[in-house]
Amino acid sequence: MSTPLGRNYWKLWTASVVSNLGDGVAFIAYPWLASSITRDPVQIALVAVATRLPWLVFTLPAGVITDRVDRRRLVAWMDVVRFLITMGVALTVLAVQDQLGTPEAIAAGTAALPESSTLLLVMIYVASLLLGTAEVLRDNSAQTLMPALVVEENLERANGRLWGAEVVMNSFVGPPVGGFLLAIAFALPFFVDAGTFAIAAALMFMVGGEFRAKHAATQPVTKASFLTEMKEGFGWLWRHPLFRPMAISLGVLNAMGTLAVSTFVLFVQEILELDAAGFGALMTAGAAGGVIGSMVAASVSKRIGQGPSLFLTLIGGGVTFLVLGLTSSAIVMWAMFALITLTGTLWNVITVSLRQALIPDHLLGRVNSVYRFFGWGMMPIGSVLGGAIVGVTEPIAGREWALRAPFLFAAVIDVALLFYAIPNLNSRRIDEARAMAKAQRSGVESVED
Repeated sequence: MSTPLGRNYWKLWTASVVSNLGDGVAFIAYPWLASSITRDPVQIALVAVATRLPWLVFTLPAGVITDRVDRRRLVAWMDVVRFLITMGVALTVLAVQDQLGTPEAIAAGTAALPESSTLLLVMIYVASLLLGTAEVLRDNSAQTLMPALVVEENLERANGRLWGAEVVMNSFVGPPVGGFLLAIAFALPFFVDAGTFAIAAALMFMVGGEFRAKHAATQPVTKASFLTEMKEGFGWLWRHPLFRPMAISLGVLNAMGTLAVSTFVLFVQEILELDAAGFGALMTAGAAGGVIGSMVAASVSKRIGQGPSLFLTLIGGGVTFLVLGLTSSAIVMWAMFALITLTGTLWNVITVSLRQALIPDHLLGRVNSVYRFFGWGMMPIGSVLGGAIVGVTEPIAGREWALRAPFLFAAVIDVALLFYAIPNLNSRRIDEARAMAKAQRSGVESVED
């Protein structure tokens, strides 16, 4: 019989679900706002770059902070910060939305702000950068909370339920709601997004207990410098035979993902010819794949092994990106997004659970941050490359094939990555990592005795 997940877990679960609803709304609202200011693919891609850049430049210090403070409080306060930033964006958009024209023009993507709105584009970049910085601290800390909320044998189940619910809100509920709200008033989705952060912060403040890092007997608390602690976390991951190739592989996967979708709003408007509501409906594919992935991840992992399960993500990515780059059908694109999200969720449930189970608690925040430095830090690089590929390809092959090119490029790289992953992320490597972690724990327990 399964052990109950507990009240604190469900508070974290609810807070994450609510904030991911806002993220789904924002996923539609921010690029749609940017496309009303400029049709330049590079400038639109910079919105994604600004959001993901903190994962490259701030992740390592965030890991040290996570291991030094109460992790639950850090999550809560970062949601407060995100509420304040998003509310500022909402009020700014409210002040200029009358210049955009009718709600129908906004929803169709034909609304256009005056030339003076360049300042608004700068505001989007700055807000995206600040929101990304808060997200680095919030998400890194939230992920380190899980082992303190549920027992180890429940980690895959707890992470699966969390991922499934987050995907539903982020991809199924949020985007259609965002498209609907845009048709009413341009500022409305930003106010809704801000409200979700406020609710999430309140829920996290209600989680009971102390959630500071637990130091092993052989690793007493010291006044080590930030740099020393960052080096310790970086060195631990870099020497690890499983987590280093896993982090590198995730970095390439995420770079290709952001490369492919950095100019996707233009693909939707110009090739698929969808309005804001259609864009939102297309993004519900992620929910379908995510929910299925979260439900089957644990059973698939047990049936075929964790290594082969990870390879499915790489194979799925290559196939889906190829089809996405060649299709002009919104229905086919919906199916491919569902497939790539399904395999991506399988990867996330397995790898997150492995990190939570095998990384020592006193290092969990820092090692997670290093892992995300590789895994998420590649996202802004991918976004820049995506915009650049479109810009370089357009004079040669025309606008349509320029917008298709990022998907085709990502397909080739995902297939190539499989040859690196097979010898490094197989089930044997995973079993060896488990045995190594068990031996290290046994040594610590002997010291404590």
